[in-house]
Amino acid sequence: MRTALIGAGLVLVGIIAVITGVLPWPATMELVNRVLPILVFVVAITVVAELAAAAGVFTFVAERLTVWARGRTWLLWLLVVVLAVLSTIFLSLDTTAVLLTPVVVVMARHVGLSPLPFALTTVWLANTASLLLPVSNLTNLLAEGRISAMVGHRVTPLEFAGLTAVPALTAILVTVGAIFLVCRRPLRQGYTMAPPGRVANPVLFGTSAVTVVALIPALLSGLPVWIPAVQAALILTVIFFVLDRSTLRLSLVPWPLVLLASGLFLVMDALHELGLGELLDAAAGTGNDPLSLLRLAGAGLLGANAIDNLPAYLALEPVANTPVRMVALLIGVNAGPLITPWASLATLLWHERLSSLGVEISWRRYLLLGLIVAPVTVVLATLALAATA
Repeated sequence: MRTALIGAGLVLVGIIAVITGVLPWPATMELVNRVLPILVFVVAITVVAELAAAAGVFTFVAERLTVWARGRTWLLWLLVVVLAVLSTIFLSLDTTAVLLTPVVVVMARHVGLSPLPFALTTVWLANTASLLLPVSNLTNLLAEGRISAMVGHRVTPLEFAGLTAVPALTAILVTVGAIFLVCRRPLRQGYTMAPPGRVANPVLFGTSAVTVVALIPALLSGLPVWIPAVQAALILTVIFFVLDRSTLRLSLVPWPLVLLASGLFLVMDALHELGLGELLDAAAGTGNDPLSLLRLAGAGLLGANAIDNLPAYLALEPVANTPVRMVALLIGVNAGPLITPWASLATLLWHERLSSLGVEISWRRYLLLGLIVAPVTVVLATLALAATA
């Protein structure tokens, strides 16, 4: 509710900026043309993930992990790491933070383990594993369009991954290593395997699983990602309309996120019209050398943890004027939001899910851990980018 109110307020401010001429009409239309397909994708992929979760797809996979790990907590955790990374890369960070978190928490409780190592894994990897593909993060979708304009042709998902693969892998490995160090004691214990539950509706489960699996290569095909996402959302909506109509509700659409993103786009564009970009040039550097890339990534990290990663990206986007600098900015705003609760919307949504499950998290400990892990992750990932650029 709070996110929706903030988003509505920002949209109102943006509309006032358009009416008063602060944000010229041609610039407004250019912004709409740019962000509308992105917002359509965000809505569609969220509906797909929500319906897949309702069909039991995530729960089925998580329960099988407890069987495959055979009572070894460290192996179960590594399997959750793989699941979180794949979920983030192909279905976005919000899917991991919002839908996978409650699944792994229930899974851990089901076999008598503390849910905190698994919850920390989903939130950190939701952020740091979101560098690889355009669909992994809203910021990546925005960056994909900018990079396409820089190189003079539409960048495919595989071309995008070619730019981000090394820093993305670095960020994932650093995060996984940090989580293991923090949670090494509970990860050493064993657990008693519990029999997995039965799928409530096999037909609904099977068709949903097939739809999600088929969507992944479609997102990598080079088509605008909103097209296969919308198709998958429509297929699942029809399936649920026939088999489980009660699940279909307006709350499946992430209205608060759409409002917040729309408002931020308008307000940040208006601020750029007022000269925000010139103020940030000095702080973010201008070159592709390692020091300049570190300055830009560091500015993204600081901005994300000060206000939120989306406005931080939008503020710094104009100074990321080469593909390499754009990736450095993504490192800062994607892998850096590990310190403050508001650094990314995914973190806030993750905390809401934990609270609803009765899992207590110490924000003081979270902040202290993030103060160590976030800078190390961003620095190493940026140096990896510089070494391969």
